[in-house]
Amino acid sequence: RKFKLTDHEWKVVEQPHAILKDATLSFSSSMSNLTTLIQAIDHIDKHLTTYAHDKSYLQSICSAMSLAKATPNHYYSATDSSEVYCITMVLHPCHYLPYFKTTFWEDKWIKTAEDL
Repeated sequence: RKFKLTDHEWKVVEQPHAILKDATLSFSSSMSNLTTLIQAIDHIDKHLTTYAHDKSYLQSICSAMSLAKATPNHYYSATDSSEVYCITMVLHPCHYLPYFKTTFWEDKWIKTAEDL
């Protein structure tokens, strides 16, 4: 009984599990590639932002989601100086250049991707 979780503690455990489950499964796939990774980071960032401001989650979960954004953003920002990122997305048959517009890239970055 000493180590039995309270209902509140279970909620603290279950909320991030629900948030991170799909990302974990995606990254664990044997079909992962750079394009999938980039899209997953975009997806995770969007959802972490949403969860960080969602009042239905505990404040501790919202704070954790805000802090959790820092790690992928650190690595994702490194792609700004990587031609591999641009080439990967431009050459992917489902994305091409429209990907950069739908993800709200600056015009000069889109031009750079196009020039590559």
